[in-house]
Amino acid sequence: MNQKKIIIITGQTATGKTSLALKKARLENGELISADSRQAYKHLDIITGKDLPLGSKFHKVEEKNGFDIGYYLINPEPITHNPKLWLYDIVDPKQYFSSFDYESLAIPLIKQILDQGKTPIVVGGTYFYLYNLLYDIDTNVPPNWELRKELDNKSVEQLQQMLKKINPKLFESLNESDRQNPRRLIRKIEISKATEPPRLRRSETTGEPRRLNEITLKEKLGLKDLEVEYIGLRFKNKDSLHEAIKIRVKERLKSGAIEEVKNLLKMGYKETDPGLKTIGYREIIKYLKTHNPSPITHNQMSQEWQIHEHQYAKRQYTFMKKDPNIKWKEV
Repeated sequence: MNQKKIIIITGQTATGKTSLALKKARLENGELISADSRQAYKHLDIITGKDLPLGSKFHKVEEKNGFDIGYYLINPEPITHNPKLWLYDIVDPKQYFSSFDYESLAIPLIKQILDQGKTPIVVGGTYFYLYNLLYDIDTNVPPNWELRKELDNKSVEQLQQMLKKINPKLFESLNESDRQNPRRLIRKIEISKATEPPRLRRSETTGEPRRLNEITLKEKLGLKDLEVEYIGLRFKNKDSLHEAIKIRVKERLKSGAIEEVKNLLKMGYKETDPGLKTIGYREIIKYLKTHNPSPITHNQMSQEWQIHEHQYAKRQYTFMKKDPNIKWKEV
């Protein structure tokens, strides 16, 4: 009997993670599970780089926790192995989608794919999703009901400031959805106030402290002999990163990024909605504001978008490089 295996592919933006995942899927009879906080949102297609083939159809399987669970076939036409891609288009742009929500959806999918004798390939650059999925720092800290009662009436801004003060590194690692979600902020404050550090959890068998270098996904799946291949893609140098992002932003603008934002606004979505509070959408919305006191040109908008993508890629690698399990490949 073949050993069960899961492949994790992460890394900086614009490094070709999805292309590598597709190659792996065809070689290892795999199915893809997205770990991208932007591509989880419906209607956010061009700017998030979903790059689905023309004619792709979303196949809804079920609704879970208010999210639509389904998949796309990577190739609309039947081929020998046509891998499925899960966790695209599962949440409305008006909804928050936290790392906790992500894990609650990803774990059953991983189990399902493994039970079918296939290889789950989790691919995406939202490292906090992967971190929560693989290591699950939250589960060993019990609820502090007294603290929760104390924090319950505080605003999101107040909770953000508290977490920044208690654990600034943890706050910086949060994605935008988690930063705007009071429930998740309270949980992070709760964890940070607990006795053990947030990057340390205890063994479920011995009770001894355990470090980050033990992947706990195996325990969640109940598979001690699960093989985990963990690949990270990074740029060789800053010039390569800048050039790749420049090309990507220009291509997405050419493909209709501005029209995409206009359509979202016509549909009633606002710049304050969680889905639109992300790179690309923020800059274009700013550009479209005709009554902005300091209007920006098309070129300035493109430059701002590129700068923010550079900053995001830098933050990604800053957190990822601390993970000793990632086997890095340069592109």
